Amino acid sequence: MSPRPADQGRVSEASTDLIDFKELVLVLWAGKKVVLWFTGTVAIGAILFAFWLPDVYESRILLAPKGEDGAAGLAGLARQYGGLASLAGLNISSGSDGLTKSQIALEKIRSLGFFTRHLYEETLVDLMALDAWDAITRTPQYDPNAYNVKDKRWVRQVSYPRQMKPSAQEAYEEYLSILSVSEDGNIGLITLSVQHRSAVFAEALLSKIVEGVSNELRGADIQEAKESIEFLEAQLKETTLVSLENVFIQLIEEQTKTIMLANVSKDYVFDIIDRPVVAESAAKPQRLLICGLGAMGGMLLGLLVVLIHSYSRSWTLKV
Repeated sequence: MSPRPADQGRVSEASTDLIDFKELVLVLWAGKKVVLWFTGTVAIGAILFAFWLPDVYESRILLAPKGEDGAAGLAGLARQYGGLASLAGLNISSGSDGLTKSQIALEKIRSLGFFTRHLYEETLVDLMALDAWDAITRTPQYDPNAYNVKDKRWVRQVSYPRQMKPSAQEAYEEYLSILSVSEDGNIGLITLSVQHRSAVFAEALLSKIVEGVSNELRGADIQEAKESIEFLEAQLKETTLVSLENVFIQLIEEQTKTIMLANVSKDYVFDIIDRPVVAESAAKPQRLLICGLGAMGGMLLGLLVVLIHSYSRSWTLKV
């Protein structure tokens, strides 16, 4: 019984595919030296590139926002005496409709103003002039073409609008490039991380950031509470309504409580769950990954060159 035409077609296609695959293997095998050359050359280049890249260290701090005790107290007063207070021209707000202290703190951390006030002068040299860091001795090395360590002065040559001494705006750009802020929406924890050539500087910068934002918000709350107390005490002396006197007295108590809590709290805005440490190993570059990708890329490039060369030669012979 002779095979049907459809079966003959399938056999013919399978035979053709097998022949094409064999030809492909033979072509690649014939060009194995080219493939090996490209693989080795690109791999060596990747190795040199990987070890040319400087080590970058990462330090992290894990934070939990503190409860808004003062806001909770004012919220209760707003529910109890909000109507009377508004008649007297007072606005009792718990702040729940606005940003929390932790949200304000995060926005401040990412702001130019905060960086200029708390970090600019202290971190400028390490941000803008660090050239290398010795992990064994933990000592920094600065670019002599940018900063004279002996005379403690900037010597870099730059064109306008840059200045010899980096401005706050220029340093702020570098600050944002090494700072990362992430929030866990499910449990509310916040992670700040800094990546820098100096592991010591990365850890120190995180500590300065948290300390600076805590001190700034603490000072602002204390000043606001003192001004509120002065105003409320003046209003208390002028009022004749007993119900309003109760409002004023309780508001003064809440503001006094705010001042007391602000003064006794070391970590004012955040509870520190995990403090930053000086990293012992670099976070990047991932040299093994770079070398592996380089070798793979070289091999693929070599295969592509062999196939293109073989196809071009076959096409020329046909023509």
